[in-house]
Amino acid sequence: MLKGKKILIGITGSIAAYKIPFIIRLLKKAGAEVQVIMTPMACDFITPLTLSTLSERPVLVDFYDKSDGSWHSHVDLGLWADLYLLAPVTANTMAKMVSGIADNLLLTTVLSARCPLFFAPAMDLDMYQHPSTQDNVKRLMKFGYQLIEPTKGELASGLHGFGRLEEPEVIFQKIVTYLSNNKPLAGKKCLVTAGPTYEPIDPVRFIGNFSSGLMGIEVANSLAALGAQVQLVLGPSSIEVSHSNIEVTKVTTSEQMLSACLKYFSSSFITVMAAAVADFKPTIVADKKIKKSGKLSTLELEPTSDILAILGKTKRDNQFLIGFALETNQEVAHAREKLIAKNLDMIVLNSLNDTGAGFGYSTNKITLLKPAGEILSFPLKSKKEVAMDIVNAILSLKSQPK
Repeated sequence: MLKGKKILIGITGSIAAYKIPFIIRLLKKAGAEVQVIMTPMACDFITPLTLSTLSERPVLVDFYDKSDGSWHSHVDLGLWADLYLLAPVTANTMAKMVSGIADNLLLTTVLSARCPLFFAPAMDLDMYQHPSTQDNVKRLMKFGYQLIEPTKGELASGLHGFGRLEEPEVIFQKIVTYLSNNKPLAGKKCLVTAGPTYEPIDPVRFIGNFSSGLMGIEVANSLAALGAQVQLVLGPSSIEVSHSNIEVTKVTTSEQMLSACLKYFSSSFITVMAAAVADFKPTIVADKKIKKSGKLSTLELEPTSDILAILGKTKRDNQFLIGFALETNQEVAHAREKLIAKNLDMIVLNSLNDTGAGFGYSTNKITLLKPAGEILSFPLKSKKEVAMDIVNAILSLKSQPK
């Protein structure tokens, strides 16, 4: 049910922390990846060793590892997660969340998280009913956070009333339901190309480029996370793709990539052509390795098929086709020419003049161009964040009449 989903669990100092191992087991059995963050006080109620054993990941408590100084980045954690569950969350932590206080790793990650956040309070009856606590609950819900209300029952103090942490099975089902329903591309087929193409000169040599395929793979991951069934046509790349909603077709040459795209394009709702397809290929491919001692005065080349233009000619009104442009001069003008000439709905512009963008980086800096003349520019970001920006822009296109 949750294969490929990444769940952060934040645990605060409450006796109800004893229920969290049961939630972790349910999430893991459903295929989710689980990362636990604890406040220092939470470690007094349940051991990190227990939670790390169940989650199969080291539990994070401090901002850095005191033994070697390695940093636990709240920013990376917030970007990694598909959902952040705070359970149990105390009155103290809720008050800090409302005020934006960030004095521990759990709270700094709350401020950095871009994913949905669920909070499940647990405390004594009078603490939960106190006007300040009730006001904080309402304010957190206004932030867009999802409340998992405590239940009525026997409390640690011996009193009986509301304040018990909801049962693990119920919390688990709420997560499953939310992640299953909150997918705007559920049931939609998408096509993404990524990576380079290698055009052979002889059996051991080729014409290629330095593309790793990371940008296209992150776009495929972002589409899949929104429920799309993604066909990823991937050129030579060492990056592993594991999302259950992504089917990978591996290719080597531009002609193989064209063939795969023609196979899937007609049924694709959104197509993102992020691959760095070679522009030229040798006119003649030697059937044996060309010896160094042999004389090779020239290498004749011919253009490869323009896959983007071919797809643009057959695109229907109910399809969205997005291309990429990597430019070195007059970037916006050249990208706009490509946008119009190839009948695209949007083009993603990269400039090799921008440090940290293009091939060989985990970051990228993009400008999005649309046919009506709209230009959206973004600062340098990780390619995962860039992919989210691209997909969000596609969703905005989707909501507008063509």
